[in-house]
Amino acid sequence: MRYPEAPRLDLVEDLHGHRVADPYRWLEDDADPRTRAWSEAQDALAGELLAGLPMRPAFAGRLEQLVHSGAVGVPVWRGGRAFSTRRDPGQEHAVLRVREADGTVRVLVDPTALDPAGTTTLDAWSPSWEGDRLAYQLSTGGDEESELYVLDVATGEVVDGPIDRCRYSPVAWLPGGEELFYVRRLAPDQVPAGEEQFHRRVWRHRVGTRADDDLLVHGEGSDPTTYFGVHTSRDGRWLVVSGAAGTAPRDDVWIADLAGDGALRDFQVGVDAQTAAWVARDGRLWLMSDRGTPRWRLAVADPGDPATWAPEAWRDVVPELPDAVLSDVALVDAPDGSLQVLAVHAVDATDRLSLWAADGSGRLGDVEGLGAGSISGVSSPPEGGGRAWVGYTDYATPPSVLVWDAGSPTALESWERAAVAGDVPDLRVVETHATSADGTPVHLFVLSLSGAPDTPRPTVLYGYGGFNVSVTPAYSAQALSWVAAGGVWAVANLRGGSEHGEEWHRAGMRERKQNVFDDFAAAGEHLVAQGWTTHRQLGIFGGSNGGLLVGATLTQRPDLAAAVVCSAPLLDMVRYELFGLGRTWNDEYGTAEDPTELGWLLGYSPYHAVREGTAYPAVLFTTFESDTRVHPLHGRKLAAALQHATTSDAPIVLRRETSVGHGARAVSRTVGLAADQLAFLAEHTGLALR
Repeated sequence: MRYPEAPRLDLVEDLHGHRVADPYRWLEDDADPRTRAWSEAQDALAGELLAGLPMRPAFAGRLEQLVHSGAVGVPVWRGGRAFSTRRDPGQEHAVLRVREADGTVRVLVDPTALDPAGTTTLDAWSPSWEGDRLAYQLSTGGDEESELYVLDVATGEVVDGPIDRCRYSPVAWLPGGEELFYVRRLAPDQVPAGEEQFHRRVWRHRVGTRADDDLLVHGEGSDPTTYFGVHTSRDGRWLVVSGAAGTAPRDDVWIADLAGDGALRDFQVGVDAQTAAWVARDGRLWLMSDRGTPRWRLAVADPGDPATWAPEAWRDVVPELPDAVLSDVALVDAPDGSLQVLAVHAVDATDRLSLWAADGSGRLGDVEGLGAGSISGVSSPPEGGGRAWVGYTDYATPPSVLVWDAGSPTALESWERAAVAGDVPDLRVVETHATSADGTPVHLFVLSLSGAPDTPRPTVLYGYGGFNVSVTPAYSAQALSWVAAGGVWAVANLRGGSEHGEEWHRAGMRERKQNVFDDFAAAGEHLVAQGWTTHRQLGIFGGSNGGLLVGATLTQRPDLAAAVVCSAPLLDMVRYELFGLGRTWNDEYGTAEDPTELGWLLGYSPYHAVREGTAYPAVLFTTFESDTRVHPLHGRKLAAALQHATTSDAPIVLRRETSVGHGARAVSRTVGLAADQLAFLAEHTGLALR
């Protein structure tokens, strides 16, 4: 292929004794005329190549059906009202609804009605304790720069907002719905240049007043990258504030008695552990923590007695289990009025439900009826009751809601199902384990058509492996479309995730990041060895941190796969902290400012691992120009480097989109992107029309 010309700079820097070349530094500058011209030439190349892929129309047609399957969110109960999201076939975005006590349902926030172009997204929402007011956050164009609004639930009237600089802001209401706690960044003129995305503070706000007059509650002197959480008790007495520097797997926790002096007191500060804390309706301080228990436990303490705050004084309600990871809980009432806990545990990336006595006397039983799937959350009314709502999905089931009832504690019933659009293929799901380079077992889900022949077939291997993210079974129009076409789709549960608790996460971060790439390569080799596929029929796919995963894999093991889809990736690990939210991730990866940690990063940084004269596989980079998390420069630089270096005829192309970012997008935009990705993988793994 003839690739767009990309001048190579003779730029080599000495960084802590390392000679680091950066020939495509100029591609970091969005405004550079050379970057614009090169990007437009890449657009033309990618557009022509992708439009000509023979499988694209078939994938687009099937995706158009499957992507439009609905999705239902777990309801949040407040004051007898249930708030939840729902997207039906034909809708570009989910709407936020309220179900009244009499069963009637009304739409409160519809992003498409607010913006018919489909570029506005609903980022977060939180109803007041009484259910009469709703705080919600919107952003436009994929920038995720949330603006906070408050509406009156009965009338739908907006009574406050917009309040800007509320990206990633939790909201905690005080009783009465007149005041709330939230998180807002400082104004740009109050922070150093280049740090406008940082410097968050916790504020107390009275609805209808100027945000600039809000009361500063917490955050002065904190690390600039700190993300804060806030939680209030239903009676308004207790405020819990948490804070973590970036995405570090540790947090500080403070507690304030708002009925007393209101001062925040240290509960957990400077400890290498994560603890979620809240005061429930029984007046106890509930603690979900990995402090000394990497698979997590649920315990209680007394919010008013600091003598009970030390971990050795905590009283376990759900102790750490040796073979399962605790991820969520809901408090429910038994028929006899006693308090119980519905707990979610993951075993080999599959979620399970169980019931526990809230007095700490132990496990009461298991809830049956769930397959190899994922629980997206459990909720119950804060005032109590004998029912809980469970979000559920698996590879063939769009996100739906089940209900648990104390009268039948071992069973689940359907509450609200998402509509299924199109024909969902009859799946066969196999669980298997690869063996990584150091002998560690790596769990995989392998999806194929039921009854398909056991012969090597075009296969896509997907992975993520980072930031404590557990990759559990979930409805995926892409996976279903690939399998329906006769291919195999595999998902690897790599170190760096949370599938086996915090130790599993830490085994794949910082100086141990190479374990993640070894796990992924071992998964690919396992699929070949077990006869699912061959190297010439294997494609690998990942996005964001998963984009780093496949970028490292294709540069370390260019022989592993025939095709690579690398979406919204991190690829220049020497300079990643200088752009977007990169600075918030240095606890996950390490920082180039430290000589030792720079050595870790250079050990796998894909951009720096490109070698001229290497036959690289076919690569499709997909980037998003409004991405404020991972800058598109990463895809640009590695695309240019590979186009220059490869000796293969396999294409290396860059597909970019405008007015869309890293996160949520309209359904129609999803179809176009996914069709291109799957058709590219099909072309280079040999998947043909059936």
